[in-house]
Amino acid sequence: MKMHGTNDLILRTATVLISFILFAFSIYLFLAGHNAPGGGFVGGLMTASAIVLMYMAYGERAVSKIIPVNFRFLVPTGLMIALLTGVGSFAFGEPFLNQTFGHFHIPLLGDKELATALLFDLGVYLTVVGITMTIILSIAGDRD
Repeated sequence: MKMHGTNDLILRTATVLISFILFAFSIYLFLAGHNAPGGGFVGGLMTASAIVLMYMAYGERAVSKIIPVNFRFLVPTGLMIALLTGVGSFAFGEPFLNQTFGHFHIPLLGDKELATALLFDLGVYLTVVGITMTIILSIAGDRD
């Protein structure tokens, strides 16, 4: 009797919708983080969980074609952004990690408040996605 691959049609179909929802929610959490619960850490975890779901449904080869990112490079990039955001306040004679904000008109979004905390959250976001994906892919690679 010849063995066939698993029939994961339902998982693959659901993954398209669920990963889109997870990505959208992670962006919302990331952008709302400096005024409400959320931010770079939780947004990064949501993004990593969406990517892990895609890896589970489609496999490493397919996801690597869609997202050609070496997640190990996200960690130092995120740390550098977070560090430079904190040190950047020294240029204006302010204490470390002091933040400021302003209101800007963004096309399609209207008037929005943007804060320097968003840059720090970006560093945290990239670091969390990089570390989480590196750990999970390393564990998955140990199976082989």
